[in-house]
Amino acid sequence: MNTENNSQAKNIADRQKKSNTKKSLLASGLSLSFFTLCSRILGLVREMTKASFLGTSKFADAFGIAFMIPNLLRRLFAENSISVAFIPTFRGYLEDSATSGKDSDEFKKTKEFLNSTITLISFCTTVVVILGIAFSPLIIPLFLDESDSVLTAEAVLLTRIMFPYLFVISLAAFFQGILNGVKIFSPSGFTPVLFNSIVIACTYIFTPLLTKNVADAELRAQMAARAMSFGVLIGGCVQAIFQLPFVIKTGWFCHFTSLKKAFKNPGTKKVIALVGPTVIGMAAYQLNDVISTALAGKAGTGIVSSLQYSLRLQELILGIFAVSIGTVILPDLSGLAKTQKWENFNRLLSQAIKIIALISIPVTFYSLVCGKEIISLVYKSKNFNDESVQLTLTAFRFHIAGLFFIAMNRVVAPAFYAQGNTKSPTLAGILGLAINMIFALILIKPMSGGGIALALTLGSLANSILLFVFLKKNKQIDVKAVVGGTILYSIKMAVLSVIAAIPATLVKNATSAFFAGRGRLVEFGGTVVLTAIVFAFAGILLLLITKDPVLASAKNMVLKKVKK
Repeated sequence: MNTENNSQAKNIADRQKKSNTKKSLLASGLSLSFFTLCSRILGLVREMTKASFLGTSKFADAFGIAFMIPNLLRRLFAENSISVAFIPTFRGYLEDSATSGKDSDEFKKTKEFLNSTITLISFCTTVVVILGIAFSPLIIPLFLDESDSVLTAEAVLLTRIMFPYLFVISLAAFFQGILNGVKIFSPSGFTPVLFNSIVIACTYIFTPLLTKNVADAELRAQMAARAMSFGVLIGGCVQAIFQLPFVIKTGWFCHFTSLKKAFKNPGTKKVIALVGPTVIGMAAYQLNDVISTALAGKAGTGIVSSLQYSLRLQELILGIFAVSIGTVILPDLSGLAKTQKWENFNRLLSQAIKIIALISIPVTFYSLVCGKEIISLVYKSKNFNDESVQLTLTAFRFHIAGLFFIAMNRVVAPAFYAQGNTKSPTLAGILGLAINMIFALILIKPMSGGGIALALTLGSLANSILLFVFLKKNKQIDVKAVVGGTILYSIKMAVLSVIAAIPATLVKNATSAFFAGRGRLVEFGGTVVLTAIVFAFAGILLLLITKDPVLASAKNMVLKKVKK
């Protein structure tokens, strides 16, 4: 009897433990999602700050290019290495040392691995930073018109100020890897919020100090670019320092070791072996940014910064729904693929794509109707004038046209991950980026910045087509039905959006005249909000009249997840 009671008690304890784990993971996921949303919003505020102080001046372009270079290396090596190679290797060491004490060989091996990793990261990034600072005068002319010596010299200076950011953000990524490895997510999730806040604060604090008694607008913009650059460096330092106490608390604080030990450590060898192939794939993505920025930098003043302002708006819209839907459906798709329930798999995939169409296509049409007002509301200021608005609007119209394709790609890709297939979406992405670069080279001369934005949309469309082509390799997935349903539903949503755009346009024209001259927030904010209300009301009414089934499915999917 006692044995039976003990067994029941053990089962109850196990279930309770699993329940607590699920709740803990859910809480971590929610907090991480919240910090991600805050970071995206502050990222937009950071761009608004840049627009306010720099506009689309040549110094805004200089800052954009100077920040891109260390940031590109961060994405390529630091983030990629930590997520793909370091965390899985660290988790393996943790599992080996889980039942051992601090004096055990397994624990010492884990510490040696961490010591070797931080030594390797510090050494490699220090070398790259020194080389980057030294060769900045040779790198910058690749991205800017060499005839403007003042602009080139300023871009070199800004690059040299921000290049050490690569070192501190690599340390921050390493600390994040340790914390995530032991399933602590909130501190790392909060660091981008800190970074954006510090860049914004430094711009507002340092610019007045650097421009005291300076009346020349161009010189003030130049000093503001330097203020932002110092903000980037300080923000990177804070990202690393903020996480350090949490790392110490885990018990996995590490220190430097000899380079010989670092390179010979079995763990670091494994990390390097894992990173190598993924860097090649990631390099294609980063090469696209480099070529696009180089083309934009030589196309004229303000093209680089206007493209960045436009992309920030697009990324914020994407972050609100596309990534969330992709994250929500991945576990369900994985479960259906594992249990071979392909009919349900097809239904869920088709439903998710249609939900993306239900949201992104109307948003696209609304953005085309109100694009000028949205950009003016978010960015317009003394330095971000009507010319800046028009430059950004030109890019934004072509960027937003690709919203549906980019959002759909982030939903279709999990269909491959659910089957344990990471190669196909990677290959589709690389080919899509190659098409993007080809069109950018073709369109930059006749269309300037708009050509680069259109090239991104065409590359995203190509990526979508390739994903469906590769999806056909699995005979269990009814790609024909999914694609056919997607096309028909997308056409329906486009037609309904055009109809909804008619009253919205009429309201926009009327409210623009009514609110004109009443201050930026009222003039543009009033128009944006009222137009959105009319567009949304007309759209929902049309969906109800046509008895749209996807609207009901989206509602049920959300309610189901909320109840869980």
